Amino acid sequence: MDFGWNEEQRLWRQAVRDFAQKEIAPRSREIDTEEHIPQEIIKGMADLGLWAPVCSEQYGGAGMDWTMVTIAAEELGKADISLAVPVTFLVEAAWAFVLEKYGSDEAKEEILPKVAAGEQVLGIAITEPEGGSDILRTCRTRAVQDSSCDDWILNGEKVFISLVRESLDKGGVHMLLVRTNPDPEAGHRAFTFFALPIKDMPGITPTYFDNMGRKGISTGGFALEDVRLLDAYRVGEVDRGFYHAMEGFSAARVLIGASCVGAAQAVLELGMEHIKQRQAFGRPLGSYEGISFPLADHYAELEGTRLQVYKAAWLLDQMYASGTKNHKEIALAASVAKLRAPLVGFDIMNEVADWFGAMAYTKECPVEMGIRAIRSYSIGAEGGMNILRIIIARELLGPEFLPYRQ
Repeated sequence: MDFGWNEEQRLWRQAVRDFAQKEIAPRSREIDTEEHIPQEIIKGMADLGLWAPVCSEQYGGAGMDWTMVTIAAEELGKADISLAVPVTFLVEAAWAFVLEKYGSDEAKEEILPKVAAGEQVLGIAITEPEGGSDILRTCRTRAVQDSSCDDWILNGEKVFISLVRESLDKGGVHMLLVRTNPDPEAGHRAFTFFALPIKDMPGITPTYFDNMGRKGISTGGFALEDVRLLDAYRVGEVDRGFYHAMEGFSAARVLIGASCVGAAQAVLELGMEHIKQRQAFGRPLGSYEGISFPLADHYAELEGTRLQVYKAAWLLDQMYASGTKNHKEIALAASVAKLRAPLVGFDIMNEVADWFGAMAYTKECPVEMGIRAIRSYSIGAEGGMNILRIIIARELLGPEFLPYRQ
């Protein structure tokens, strides 16, 4: 067992770190305040191969493995603790991978090169107004195939989606999970995945939400009324969409874990510098055990979480390299990473805010920006905390022990 990095990984981390610390970190507050990611950052990330990085070179991607992508996610999180850039990065990475793996040749050739070049965004649309994770009971968005031409007619509504405004402004696609089998006994085999271009698409009405954090990217939703979509935009088999979506969520959860670890590391380092310099009663703050002991505890928690994140990334690489289908093991590892990282990160940021005192309650201190941002990932994005606990318990005990199955 090797806990080190090979030369390629070290060089890659340094390349992403150099770019992120030079081009992104100084503009993190600007991204949060101006509520957009500057085009030069998007272009620079494209030049570095950071958009759709897992996709093959055939479609403009860099053909990276998940460990390399996880390294990038951590460094982006460390540079932008508002998490707008890391969120955009991880969404594009996870769902571009699913689109390449299961999409039609026509859709891949049309969409992926633009995503990889930073010219178009790629998002995920699953949550509905009546609920998020309970897809079996709350998914009302439906697609019915037109037998005369094989087109699909979509009706319904999706909410709490990242990058809606960006998709409408410059063009974008959202991976859409809809019900295609009305049989209530069909269970998870009732849903199909589609790649939905939403710019200038007749029948789409957007809505927007004003988030408390991650303000550099938009959050919203859209209603679909008789939206007509070519069958070429179907991703994977009919009624198998749920399984394709869960594959994407496992990858996204690993990258969320890495982003949160990076942001927490940045805030912890900021706090450490402060408690070494700031004095109270003639001594540095860091010399008081009431501060140095929590520092030690938080550092230990962060290191353990980082190891779990990279273990999950390694498992992803092992599965796809070998062709084995150990999705249950991946789901377990990814859920543990996503469960721990936002909670550990939030606790670290909250602790560091105490070290800064009143300054942390102002926008002169970047810690408040991180607190607002990282909270989104314990509230629910890509799975709330209790959903992740359900997944972990299911994989440990078996589905027969879960109350909602009985």
